[in-house]
Amino acid sequence: MKDFRKVLSALRVDGKKKVRLGKFATDSRDGIDGKKAARAALDDNTRALAELQRKLYAEAKTAVLVVFQALDTGGKDRVIRNVFGPINPQGVRVTSFKRPTAVELAHDYLWRIHMATPAKGMIGVFNRSHYEDVLVHRVHKLVPAKVLEERYRQLNAFERHLAENNTVIVKFFLHISRNEQKARLQSRLDDPDKRWKFEMGDLTERKFWDQYQEAYQAILDKCSTGAAPWYVIPSDRKWYRDWAVSTILRAVLEKINPKYPSEIEGLDDVVID
Repeated sequence: MKDFRKVLSALRVDGKKKVRLGKFATDSRDGIDGKKAARAALDDNTRALAELQRKLYAEAKTAVLVVFQALDTGGKDRVIRNVFGPINPQGVRVTSFKRPTAVELAHDYLWRIHMATPAKGMIGVFNRSHYEDVLVHRVHKLVPAKVLEERYRQLNAFERHLAENNTVIVKFFLHISRNEQKARLQSRLDDPDKRWKFEMGDLTERKFWDQYQEAYQAILDKCSTGAAPWYVIPSDRKWYRDWAVSTILRAVLEKINPKYPSEIEGLDDVVID
């Protein structure tokens, strides 16, 4: 088995060379010895993340922003539940960005995003994000190409601003194959308990598969920076996806190395009546 650190490092888009999304695997087991080992590692990672989150919250010096993007059925909801489920909910805020409301449309496109960014001591999780405004808008040609180029620059500047104000950012693209998406859509149709997840619009968007691949490639190519890197996570195997995401997040929190605040002097002499 390869050193998992090297394996996961290879999933990071370094922002220095042209991205070719087609060269990133969607189906992998590289770095971990199968499903059983991955689930054990996930359990270990979530225990470590829970402790690191407690220290992050207590220290209240740094915020962590975790961004998830994926095509339909990519697994955003499930990975958020599996990785962040064991963490104290008071220290994690998940925001799902839907179609903008009339109030949101009356402001600049980053207005609703900035309001949802995490406070110091918190972990903020974006289920879809500010990147929808250069993804859907590009695929469906809702804005001119010039506007898109301006937005890529604005997104980098926005993330740089957050990073310079003590927000650590990590972004995950959950990369699945066209065949895997088909299988997951079919499973929703076949299982009565999953049919509530199925939307006819998913079939419409599936017709734009190639355009979405190009749009994601542009995002990865233009918006992966040292302050806010993208990771392309092979996600056809759900257990691999969860292991990879949790392992990377653990490394991010360990690098922050949050600590409990120093206790007040003289507490040993305190007597509570």
